Amino acid sequence: MKPAFGSDEGVLAGIGSTPLIQLRKLVPPGSARVLVKLEWANPTGSMKDRMALAAIRGAEARGELSPGDTVVEYTAGTTGISLALVCAAKGYGLHVVFSDAFSDEKRRTMEAFGATVEDVPSDHGRITAPLIKAMIARAGELSEQPSYWACDQLNNRDAITGYFAMGDEIWQQSYGQVDAFVQSVGTAHSIHGASRALRAHRPSVKVVAVEPAESSVLSGGATGSHRIEGIGIGFLPPLWEPEQVDAIEVVSSDDAMAMSRRLAREEGIFAGTSSGGNVVAALRVAERLGPDATVVTVIVDSGFRYLSTGLFSPQELRQRRDG
Repeated sequence: MKPAFGSDEGVLAGIGSTPLIQLRKLVPPGSARVLVKLEWANPTGSMKDRMALAAIRGAEARGELSPGDTVVEYTAGTTGISLALVCAAKGYGLHVVFSDAFSDEKRRTMEAFGATVEDVPSDHGRITAPLIKAMIARAGELSEQPSYWACDQLNNRDAITGYFAMGDEIWQQSYGQVDAFVQSVGTAHSIHGASRALRAHRPSVKVVAVEPAESSVLSGGATGSHRIEGIGIGFLPPLWEPEQVDAIEVVSSDDAMAMSRRLAREEGIFAGTSSGGNVVAALRVAERLGPDATVVTVIVDSGFRYLSTGLFSPQELRQRRDG
């Protein structure tokens, strides 16, 4: 294998090959082994680096992007940060449609990479289907300008291919010991891409999707507002393939946030709310499968991009500590 420092891709060569580790303290006796993929080891601290690079490479291969063009994307911030990295490395502009419903760290990080960020106002900071649809519509308007290219993550099939490597890495790092794969759903690219790669090795791998309990549309529930950034868009993702998923776990925002805090305090894993939701669901699956099985889930991104939110606020942490 050619070393990353010998690549002409610069920082982009650092995407992927993230660690897979075993949870040591959160898994009750009698449950399956739970392994987590530490995707915050990617350059921007998120698994989305994988899909951003795949999406840009796909557009380049089809001749849809030329030097000096501007990429347009609607985002809760994580995809935007990853696109900002890739665009900076490759010399493209980036115009992001964002919202005050998402963390300020994400906004500031995108701007640090040189992106232009504009807001669609939310309803008192709530993540809802109308907000996401308004962001999508604004990005569509922007993309009609000359030399602007719409990444359109929800409909971008190249993005799915970015997660094939994550599935292969999980298989290799676990020495082929994967019985179930658990992943939260935003665009659905990561769950479908990684599970497709895993099932190429073992067709019997169980795939479990995770969504917010307050907006459980994948499960047939009602749309609603929630506080798990990056997932639960409030309507069925266009590229969602329900036949590829064996089960769906719903996790409340409160439970996901509480687990994120426990991950930091008890396992030393500093992660965002969707990662907390993943672990809540993975522990349920592990309890059902029993001690002879292995469950794998994803630490989607770093907790550093949520420090200004209620997830790690000083008051919240003090109450948890004293209570």
